[in-house]
Amino acid sequence: MINIFASRFVIAILLFFPILALGDDYPVNKKIDVQHYVFSINLSDSTDIIYGEAQITILFKQNGIRNFRLDFADSTPERGKKGMIIEKLSLQDRDLNFTHQNDVLTIELPNPSVAGSVLTFRIKYHGIPHDALRIGSTRFGDRSFFNENWPNRARNWLPTYDHPSNKATSEFIVQAPSHYKVISNGLLLEESDLGNNFKLSHWKQSVPVSSWLFVLGVADFAVQYVDRFNGKSIESWVYAKNREQGFYDFYEPTKKVLEFFTNYVGPFAYEKLANIQSPSVSGGMETSSAIFYAENLINGKRDERTRNVVIHEIAHQWFGNAVTETSWDDVWLSEGFATYFTLLFIENEYGSAEFQKGIQKAKKTIFDLSLKLPDHSVVGPRTAEKEQVTTGLTYQKGAWVLHMLRNLMGDEKFKKGIRSYYSKYFNSNATTTDFRIEMEKAAGINLEKFFNQWLYQPIQPIINTSWIYNNKTHKLIIEIDQIQKGDMVFNIPIEIGYNNNGLGKSKILKFQLNQRNKKIEFPLDVKPDRVEFDPRNILLCEVNISEKK
Repeated sequence: MINIFASRFVIAILLFFPILALGDDYPVNKKIDVQHYVFSINLSDSTDIIYGEAQITILFKQNGIRNFRLDFADSTPERGKKGMIIEKLSLQDRDLNFTHQNDVLTIELPNPSVAGSVLTFRIKYHGIPHDALRIGSTRFGDRSFFNENWPNRARNWLPTYDHPSNKATSEFIVQAPSHYKVISNGLLLEESDLGNNFKLSHWKQSVPVSSWLFVLGVADFAVQYVDRFNGKSIESWVYAKNREQGFYDFYEPTKKVLEFFTNYVGPFAYEKLANIQSPSVSGGMETSSAIFYAENLINGKRDERTRNVVIHEIAHQWFGNAVTETSWDDVWLSEGFATYFTLLFIENEYGSAEFQKGIQKAKKTIFDLSLKLPDHSVVGPRTAEKEQVTTGLTYQKGAWVLHMLRNLMGDEKFKKGIRSYYSKYFNSNATTTDFRIEMEKAAGINLEKFFNQWLYQPIQPIINTSWIYNNKTHKLIIEIDQIQKGDMVFNIPIEIGYNNNGLGKSKILKFQLNQRNKKIEFPLDVKPDRVEFDPRNILLCEVNISEKK
């Protein structure tokens, strides 16, 4: 990956930073489109074996398709015989031939496909999940069932097209012991007593999402119906033994966050919003309409950490969920956006000082991580099949790119571009190029250089700045040098703040730096007692500033 990226970086330098055509290594099949899943899952307290039946409805886009692939983890000796075993695979009660090995399920069609045809396949299976569906104790020692599918782990218990580029509606029909409550995506259609101490719960989500956003939580829950937002339920699902603390922690600021993002970005896509305590995640997981939070976040203190995780995961309902990256190359469209929009909500609700604290903390994280990951660009060729698809830079540098873009465009044009991007790709997929084009329309300027220098290569500018005041000419003389390694020269806006004898607010001098070295002079009546670089904190760079003696 490093070598591939390095060669692409050289090409970008030679061709004045054109947008690079990337793509992960997943075998995307554009000839089919999974439209709907129905997962019937039977759970028990007497065994960790799950018994499932999947009904998968697929649109075939071309004539002549003879077979197609799904992702499904098979049982192997290396996994201690964990994994899924297929009992039967059929189409309209006709058994089909298939192969199931190396986590790939290849299904043979009885006849070549007809373009535009829609077929529903049934897959009956069982097994102990090797990964993704966690069957085990909560912090209180109570048995539970919780999944985490991100980024490509749904295949460990569900047969799926396990890639962000394919979005489908879904249903979960779960049979479990009656003492559990069951939460999943969408709306609860049925909850019925089956006798013999078993209960059926049927959830349906009518909004298409990628498979990593499917969710199932089965536990001894306490449930609070907190409020409604635009006719949709706001809910808290916490362990019964955490009832008071959990209801208190999740009560705020959920509705305010939903209102802010709806007003700023566009409509909330899903049928409800449930905040759920879970042992399956370490922070939060933005599963659509039903968000998982680490069980230890619940402490009854409604502290800043819990608050910020809630804001971040709700932001994902817009970015990552409703508008989903087409491939993992562009995962910043999810994580960078959720990180920055968390800060935008904080700015709106708690003030600019809290926003500045967050954006400054993000900057420090970027500088620290860049030393450890010197070749890591925000956008790059990545695939979940081979590697981790995010780092802290995905989150923090992605957020800073949006921060700089907002300041470059201005608040109103930035908001206009965000709303246009969200509207155009609502419940669909997008790439970084798609996002850039929408922001260019809103800004009325070409943003290719901006996107390339901040997203497609790993270097940040390092700037030495010196200044001196000439008493004879009454000019402030500023010299700036870009000293980052390599041939990369940034084209960046520079702001220099100065204060005359401590009177009033600092004034700001602005100019564009598009070369390694630049000397610039400004008329000034008196020598300033203070000169600072980037006083509004809108440029991602490391800087040293000093007065020449």
